[in-house]
Order: sequence, then C-alpha cells, then structure tokens
Amino acid sequence: MSTSAHSPAESVTPTAAAVREGGQVTDRLVALNATYAKDFRDPGMDARPVLQVAVVACMDARLDLHAALGLELGDCHTIRNAGGVVTEDVIRSLTISQRALGTRSVVLIHHTNCGLESLTEDFRQDLEREVGQRPAWAVEAYTDADQDVRQSMQRVRTSPFLLHTDDVRGFVFDVTTGLLREIHSVS
Repeated sequence: MSTSAHSPAESVTPTAAAVREGGQVTDRLVALNATYAKDFRDPGMDARPVLQVAVVACMDARLDLHAALGLELGDCHTIRNAGGVVTEDVIRSLTISQRALGTRSVVLIHHTNCGLESLTEDFRQDLEREVGQRPAWAVEAYTDADQDVRQSMQRVRTSPFLLHTDDVRGFVFDVTTGLLREIHSVS
C-alpha cells in the first residue's frame, strides 16, 4: 500500500482499487497489517515522546506529519482532528500528554485549502434536521487559517490544565509546497 500522495492521473493504490471494486477497505487494511506484523519487532520504547513534544494538526490526508517534520516513531505525540483546532478534547489529550507523559512543547499545524474553510455552523443545524438531534460539538469552521492558529495558540496558553504553555508555536502547512509558515501571536 502506498502512503505517498498521488495525483488522480496516477494509478490508484491497491486499497483504493479494492474499494472501487466493492471491497471493504478495512479488510484490506487488516490484511496489510498482517504483512507489517510479520517483520515487526517491539522497539522497546516508552510511551513518553523522545522529543517531549505534542503536535496538534488537521486530519487531512494530504498531511504526512512525520515526513514533513522529519519525525521518527517515538518522537512525539500526534493529536489530529478536523482543522487541527484546539477543542476541549485536544486540551484533554494535551493535559494527559504533559502531566502523565512528560511533553513540554506544543506545535499546532493548520493548512491551506482546509475543508473547514468551506463549512459553517449551519452544518450543525443541517445535522439536527437530518437526525433529530443537535451535535454537542461545534464545527469550528473558519475562513482565516492564520487567525484560527492564533486562536488555538491562545486556547493552549490559557488552559489552566496545562503545565507547559511557554513553548507553544503555530504554523500553516502549504499543501502545494510542503512548507510550514510560522504564525506569530498578535501582541
């Protein structure tokens, strides 16, 4: 299975082909895991990240965070969600990461052309109409990635649950160049 990005003109991965042919992607992933496990050796690592950093990023499939940041297995905690926004659950994960597992730095990564830029909170009302129940969560849609990174940095820095808020940095990843652009707080 290929983990690299491909253009629509390139051949599709075996997993994508299986799905198009009516196969179950989960079955394919489980089979690929069995192949992976044949050569797997316990690396003997602790759950504590070697670099003492937690990375919060968007779940977008175009972001290969470990490759983009030069990270290896065991280097960091990775927390991903739609938009990479700092939500209550992200604060929960960061709190556990810091207080129980020793991280001290937080890196926030949003990206260009994010799907959240095309949504609004109307998404919640549409869901409520469809299923008869309003989601308890906010969509956290935004139109300005830079500003949303600043908001996320502020949420981390002001959380009473986090021990280490002095090394919080935010970035926007450009999905066309692969480069990070740092976002600085407004003073």
